[in-house]
Amino acid sequence: MTSIKPAGSDPAARPKRRSFSPEYKLRIVAEYDAAPKNEKGAVLRRERLYHSHVKEWRAARDAGVLEKLVDKRTSPARPKKSAAEAENEKLRRQVERLEKELARNKAALEVMGKASALLDMLSESAD
Repeated sequence: MTSIKPAGSDPAARPKRRSFSPEYKLRIVAEYDAAPKNEKGAVLRRERLYHSHVKEWRAARDAGVLEKLVDKRTSPARPKKSAAEAENEKLRRQVERLEKELARNKAALEVMGKASALLDMLSESAD
């Protein structure tokens, strides 16, 4: 006999994969490296991490990859763009997009013109 679930019941939510910010990774690697040898495991257990996480993050830090990933948008040292600069950037992106679209349309018109000329030539030769 099969069981029928009520329409309103929702199955258990699927677990979500954790993601870690670059700031978090740098902080944990620094904390792990500063911890005495017998307390490194406690750091990993508290954060629910594996040694492989720290090893991978340390390699990325040493390669200079993590520093590049730090979100500079939230950095207090980053000056805020003026409204005019923001508008200029927006308009530049729009112009680039429109120029690409124009080039694509010109190419399509050229192909259509050649196809039309070819059809005209074929219809004249058929007469």
